[in-house]
Amino acid sequence: MAVSLTTLGLELPTDPRWTDIVAMQLDEILIDHAYCEQKAASTCISMIVHYPEKTELVETLTPIVAEEWGHFQRVLKELKKRNIPLGRQRKDEYVGQLMKLVRNKGDYEGALLDRLLISGLIEARSCERFKLLSESLEDESLQKFYRELMISEAGHYRTFIELAEKYTPVEEVRLRWKELLHQEAEIMRSLTPRGDRIH
Repeated sequence: MAVSLTTLGLELPTDPRWTDIVAMQLDEILIDHAYCEQKAASTCISMIVHYPEKTELVETLTPIVAEEWGHFQRVLKELKKRNIPLGRQRKDEYVGQLMKLVRNKGDYEGALLDRLLISGLIEARSCERFKLLSESLEDESLQKFYRELMISEAGHYRTFIELAEKYTPVEEVRLRWKELLHQEAEIMRSLTPRGDRIH
């Protein structure tokens, strides 16, 4: 599966230094990755709880919850294989800044659109970074591992966009998506590349 910034819609590529830093902090990136998968499952559960009347959303996100939790378990196996304890969850500044963009004050449908699109953005960025890891890591088993997850994240990215278009007029989705892509690129520019973070 060919994955590029064009297919994902991202405006800014990851700083090339990131993979070099990751190679020196592989233990840390795996720990952070585990928590990213856990938070992805939790985010889907949260949307199901907040929008239970959206039948297609509930039916679509429920298997993604199971898939993301399965990814969490897979990362735990990679940690165990390397005798790395899980450790504590770290603050995700990237996701934190994105979530500040959600329209929450009384805009029920606007908040849903933003949450779906931001989830899609996070999956797109994760997909891009998993692709880089699949191409740069020396460990062949991790190369395969990240390639498989890259394909999965690409599918989730598309699913979130399709759900957004299910509940909001397509033109409005495209306009908001363009705005969020630009803001995501600005957030990326503001963050120093860290080898102990997926994002």
